[in-house]
Amino acid sequence: SGRTQFKVVIKALSPKEVTRIYTPRPLDRNDGTFLVRYRMYGSVRKGLKIEILYGDQHVAQSPYILKGPVYHEYCDCPEEDPEIWQNIMSCPSQEPQITKDFISFPTIDLQRMLKEIPTKFSQTRGAIVHYTILNNHIYRRSLGKYTDFKMFSDEMFLSLARKVRLPDVEFYLNVGDWPVEYRKANDTPGPIPVISWCGSMDSRDIVLPTYDVTHSTLETLRGVTNDLLSIQGNTGPFWENKTERALFRGRDSREERLHLVKLSKENPELLDAGITGYFFFREKEKELGKVQLMGFFDFFKYKYQVNVDGTVAAYRFPYLLLGDSLVLKQDSHYYEHFYIGLKPWKHYVPLKRNLEDLLEKIKWAKENDEEARKIAKEGQLMARELLQPHRLYCYYYKVLQKYAKRQASKPEIRDGMELVPQPDDRDSVCSCHRKKPLREDL
Repeated sequence: SGRTQFKVVIKALSPKEVTRIYTPRPLDRNDGTFLVRYRMYGSVRKGLKIEILYGDQHVAQSPYILKGPVYHEYCDCPEEDPEIWQNIMSCPSQEPQITKDFISFPTIDLQRMLKEIPTKFSQTRGAIVHYTILNNHIYRRSLGKYTDFKMFSDEMFLSLARKVRLPDVEFYLNVGDWPVEYRKANDTPGPIPVISWCGSMDSRDIVLPTYDVTHSTLETLRGVTNDLLSIQGNTGPFWENKTERALFRGRDSREERLHLVKLSKENPELLDAGITGYFFFREKEKELGKVQLMGFFDFFKYKYQVNVDGTVAAYRFPYLLLGDSLVLKQDSHYYEHFYIGLKPWKHYVPLKRNLEDLLEKIKWAKENDEEARKIAKEGQLMARELLQPHRLYCYYYKVLQKYAKRQASKPEIRDGMELVPQPDDRDSVCSCHRKKPLREDL
C-alpha cells in the first residue's frame, strides 16, 4: 500500500483498429521482476503497442511494439511455414528428452501399430486415444472407457493447429496415469511408440507435457484455476519471513505419504504433513487423521516443500518449483518432460525413496539457510524458463514433427474416427490476413 503502481496499456498500433484486450494487474514476483499478462478478444492487422508505465514514466524499453498481424487465441489462422513459426516462438533447436525418447524408434511402422495397440493396450488399460492429423485437421477415436482426459489433448492439438500448420501424423496417445510400453529396443518384437504424459526409467513411452501443465497453459487468464503464471505472483512472504518447516498436503495415493504424516506427528517442529483425502488406505484415516484442503498459494508460507510421488510423478512439482520455497524431492522412477533439465542439489534437494533422510535434509536446510535459498532460486529460475507457455507449444510441435518424419507409411483417417472441430468464433472477431495456400496446393 502507498507504493506507486505499474500501469500497463495495450492497444492496437493503428488508430484505425480497435480491439478489446483484458489486462489484469502485473504479477509481482518479489525479486524485482513482474509478469504482465493480457488476453485478446479480437485480432489486429498492424500490431500492438504495449506501454509499461511507473507513475507516468515509461520504464525499461517501453513502449514495446509487437508487429502484426496479432491474433486472439481462437482465431484459426495457422502460419504455413513451421520454420517461421518456430523462430517467432523462439523454440529451442533441441529438446534433450525428445531426442532420448525417439532413440528406440528410428522408423515407425503404422501398420504394426494398427494391429497391436487396440488389442495389447486399449483392452487392458482402457485409456488409449488414436489420433490422425491430416491437412491440419484433428481426427480421433477412443479405445477403451477411461478416455475422458482426451479433452486436454484435443484442446492443445486444436490450439496448436490454429497457430501453425501441423505435419500429417498418426499416433496413439495414452491418457491414463501410467506409462504402458515396457519392451526394450532389442526385444522381439520391439517396443511401439505410444505417447504418454508421464515416463518412467524402465518404460519406452514418448513423453508430452502432462495434462496438468497443458491445462494450466490453456487456462491462463480464462478461468480461476491456479496456472503456471499466477503461481509466480503468489509465492508467499519473502524468504526470511516464511515458516521454517517443511509442508506436505495431498491424498493417500502412495504409502510414503502416510509415513510423512507419522513423521510430522513425531517432529512437528520440522514438518507439517497431512492427508486431505483417503481412497487407497481408508483404514488409516482413524489413526492418521484427515486435514482440510489448503489453498495452493498458502503452501508458500512455508520455507520447504516436500514432493512425494502420487500414483505416478507428483504433478504439483512444477508449481512447487515456481514458488519461492526449497523443494525436497523424493527419488522417483517417474518423470515429466522437463525433469531432464534439472539437477539435484542445484535445483532441488533429493530425498531417498523411503524418505529415511527427510528429517536430516530439513535440518540441513535450516542450518544452511543461504545455500538452501540459492537452490530454491535456481530451481525457480529453471522452471520459469522450461515451463513458459511458448516452450510447451514448441515441445508439442517438436514431438509431432519428429514422429511424422519417422513414419514408414502415410497417416489415414481410420474407421470410427471423428473430426474434432475447432471451437466456433462467435465471441471474438477473427480476420485471417496470412496468405492462404491455393486449393490445388493442399
